[in-house]
Amino acid sequence: MKILGIDTSGKIASVAITDGDRLLWEKSVYTRLTHSQVILPMVKQALEETELDFSSIDCVAVANGPGSYTGLRIGIGAVKGMCMGEPHLKCAGISTLLSLAYNCQSFEGKIITVMRARPKIVYFSVFKCENGKIFRLCEDKVCGEEEILRSVGSGERIMLVGDCAAEIKAEYFDGDVNVLAANPANVLQRASSLCLAAEEDPSLIKTADKLEVSYLQATKAEKDKAHR
Repeated sequence: MKILGIDTSGKIASVAITDGDRLLWEKSVYTRLTHSQVILPMVKQALEETELDFSSIDCVAVANGPGSYTGLRIGIGAVKGMCMGEPHLKCAGISTLLSLAYNCQSFEGKIITVMRARPKIVYFSVFKCENGKIFRLCEDKVCGEEEILRSVGSGERIMLVGDCAAEIKAEYFDGDVNVLAANPANVLQRASSLCLAAEEDPSLIKTADKLEVSYLQATKAEKDKAHR
């Protein structure tokens, strides 16, 4: 399959195109602009530079959360629009935490994905990687940082990945040689990892009307309504 990946779940705007096990194109930008300003021009650039068009793409993989409320809505909305304009296009909503695990697909051991939700609270999940295969060990959740400590066994090889990986490493595992933080090239979201996840698990591929955002916690509007 040729898969177009789009990630707008955090401060990184990322677009990639893969063809099976080949990465044809990828660009990730740490941007101060809103994702609505940069993501579609990046998609256009990706298609032009690979000499492809939407008729050549089989599936669009998009981060569906957790992450930035606004960023997720922009990405999901863009993909739904693409699929409406190209009825043959399928899409895959990929957990942001799962896609981060695919950043570390060459690591052998346990992968803990962590993204900052608010002070001392993280979006969190745990995976195992064996021979390049990613296996989920728990569902995505929003929880206190102490949950991470309960997921680390004595002497286990651990890779931390996500926007607060270095912070968690320094705070709780400083000096522990078995617990690593992903390198700067792989610690944040990458659209190519969305493509990898969709390629590995075709059950994630659906029609656009089934594409939804998974925030894991109430949005500000929902919180405000609950306190009225």
